Formats: sequence, C-alpha cells, structure tokens
Amino acid sequence: MALSFAADSVSLSARQLLCERDDRVLFENLDLDVRNGDLLQLAGPNGAGKTTLLRLLAGLNRDYEGDLLWHAEPLHDCFAEYAANRVYLGHLAAIKRALTPIENLRWLMSPWQNAGLELHEDDLWQALAEVQLGGFEDTPCNQLSAGQQRRVGLSRLALVPAPLWILDEPFTALDVEGVSWLEERIQRQVAAGGAVIITSHHALQGIPSLRRLELGVRATEGRS
Repeated sequence: MALSFAADSVSLSARQLLCERDDRVLFENLDLDVRNGDLLQLAGPNGAGKTTLLRLLAGLNRDYEGDLLWHAEPLHDCFAEYAANRVYLGHLAAIKRALTPIENLRWLMSPWQNAGLELHEDDLWQALAEVQLGGFEDTPCNQLSAGQQRRVGLSRLALVPAPLWILDEPFTALDVEGVSWLEERIQRQVAAGGAVIITSHHALQGIPSLRRLELGVRATEGRS
C-alpha cells in the first residue's frame, strides 16, 4: 500500500504540560510540536513518564495540566477526528491470545473498517505475510512466541493509513528480521510525510528528522 500524506495532515502540539503521579511531578512546563515528516523519540530513565506522555499525546489520558492541540484545536474537542488520524500501539502486544493472527487482525482492523476504510481479506493475509507470519495465520496466538505475538499487533502498521503513529517500545521481543522490518516501516512513514512519536531503547538511525525528547528532572528536546 503506497504511502503519501498531505503536507498539513499532522499538527500536534503540547503547551506547558504538567503531569503528576503519586505526588511526584513526572514532567512540567513541557512544550513540543510534531509535524509532517517528524520522528520524535522519547527518552529518559525508567519512571520518567515516557509511557504516560505517550498516552497523553494519544488522547487516552486527561490527567494533566496544560494544553494538547490538534491543528490548534483542544484535543478533547476534536478527539474523533484525531483518533481517525493516529494509530497508538502500547507497550503490550494488545492481542487476544486465544485467537489466531488472522482473527486478531480482523478484530484489530474492525474499527477502521467501520469508519470506512476499505480492506479485503487478502489485505489482512498480506499484512501478516509482510511481518513474516505466513504459515501461522491460523495458529492460536497462545502457541506463538512473544516476538510473533508482537508481530501480530504490528501488522496493523501495514494497513492503517494514519499520518501519525504513537508507538510505545514497539521493538520489544522482535528478532533481527523483525527489527529491520519495523525500522523500514518507520522510515517509510516519515518519508511519506507522516510522523512518528516513539519510546524505545533501540537506537534509531538514518532519519534526518529524528529528534529526542529527554524526560527526567527536566525535559529537553534536541536533534540526535
């Protein structure tokens, strides 16, 4: 599926974000902007708030102070539009282990199809083949390795035409081939004018637009 996104399809901003957990400030006075062609990697020690920030940016958590804006509109005022333009993958595989990969993918893609995305059964099988699950389509996921289960969830990236990806440790449990596939997918997403926000201990390379946001005592943003 060829990728190409409109030049103004991504405009996500955070202004003066503050978030606390258990009476501890995770981050404060945090500003960021994500536009078409951006790759933003969140970094910092465990407990710095990387996953929390991702969930805030995905619109899944409103426990914060400050402003989150999508095309200059408050995120909570335009969430339906925003959700149709972003895909969020959490740090878990987010699949049903009793189902097979093809059954999981049908379930995972059903909200997008209900929203009007035209997909055929062959598209789902091709997505699983792309993540090297050919021959495992009808195997219950509880019989697959952790890496294979991760691939089932990641196969959505081959199908969802969203300009913004928000990914929490997507390289976890992947082997060398899986890592290579995901790196290439991220590069294609950014080159096509999309944007990616990611947490990962994996060293991302080869993308000029890569920026890092360091979370910790003080959040700082800069280019790698």
